[in-house]
Amino acid sequence: MNRSNTGANLPTLRSHNAALVLDLLRVAGERGISRLELAERTGLTPQAVSKITARLRAEGLATEAGHRASTGGKPRTVLRLVPDAGHAVGLHLDRDELTLVLVDLVGVTVASRTAPLDFGAPAAEVVAAAAGEVAAVLAGPDGAATGPGGAEPGPRTSAPGSPPRAASPARASRNVLGVGVAAPGPLDHLGGVLHRVTGFPQWDGFPLREALAARTGLPVVVDKDTNAAALGLALRADGPEDFAYLHLGTGLGAGLVLGGAVHRGARTGAGEFGHQTVALDGPVCSCGGRGCIEALCLAAVADGDVAEAARVLGTGAANLVGLLDIDRVVLGGRTVGADPDAYVRGVRAVVGERVRRDGIGAAVPLVTTAGGDRPVAEGAAQLVLAPLFGRVGGGTG
Repeated sequence: MNRSNTGANLPTLRSHNAALVLDLLRVAGERGISRLELAERTGLTPQAVSKITARLRAEGLATEAGHRASTGGKPRTVLRLVPDAGHAVGLHLDRDELTLVLVDLVGVTVASRTAPLDFGAPAAEVVAAAAGEVAAVLAGPDGAATGPGGAEPGPRTSAPGSPPRAASPARASRNVLGVGVAAPGPLDHLGGVLHRVTGFPQWDGFPLREALAARTGLPVVVDKDTNAAALGLALRADGPEDFAYLHLGTGLGAGLVLGGAVHRGARTGAGEFGHQTVALDGPVCSCGGRGCIEALCLAAVADGDVAEAARVLGTGAANLVGLLDIDRVVLGGRTVGADPDAYVRGVRAVVGERVRRDGIGAAVPLVTTAGGDRPVAEGAAQLVLAPLFGRVGGGTG
């Protein structure tokens, strides 16, 4: 897997075998795992595992977690991952709000911020505001921030037009591996370039990854907001599965996970769920089309008709279930979070009728995520972290 855009700056993490070991340490949690178990589960030789774990310990990524009884001979030393040995920033750029999280290596959120955002403002202003919020979440309450490897990052901006923030040495250094950005699509996630974002065509061709990296001094990964959320959910699943994450907030989109991996399509175009036409003579959508499910759903939301919004959303969800035969549907976003029971009830009714009509058999599970837009920001942080552990579906595809 190409990891050039993941934000990794530790030599050990460039090794596929080290990534396998790190992932097993991550999954083992506080209980830890022995070198023998690592060798058995990775297929590596005990000597190779010993060399890898020695490097991980030298770099502060792993530490001893006690001993475990052995079937013969001396007790086995157990190792565990050190969660605060590295961090990643997850940044969700919504049309009217910016959400950030700072997570450790196991994905636990250690700090978060939200701020108003005008995505229709000039791109340079949006990037400056985002960079300022990144600096603030890294600085923490005592004002210090660190960049890759504990070094001070590049220019940090508190707000558009303000001078760079000065870092304080009072806070212990924090290894920040990079910034994962979740933004409205369509976009090119490999190049980090936005395309004609629905309703905001001025972003077409803007190199968001390059611009934000220059302002923060940190490696940056960019993906669609729904893809980021889907990645975060996929990493928490017990095993590979097919599901759709449907996000209803200021817009409507989908993230698709097929075979346990985020499905982006050849041009990051998969999941443009909101612009499927469901009414040929329907209202004009901000994308220029007519009768898009997003236009119909948002119109119902604006009218306060939650039942109708859920019915429209359910129609799109039923189309996905019929087309992809997915295992489950996950609903998320601020609008769903405002009345989750009503949306689950309404969507389930439409999807259930489709399943019965098509004779698919078992009902398709339908759940919601908690936290409004937080799952998107948390998934954005995983764009940086997932490839470090050899997980499929991370920032580089």
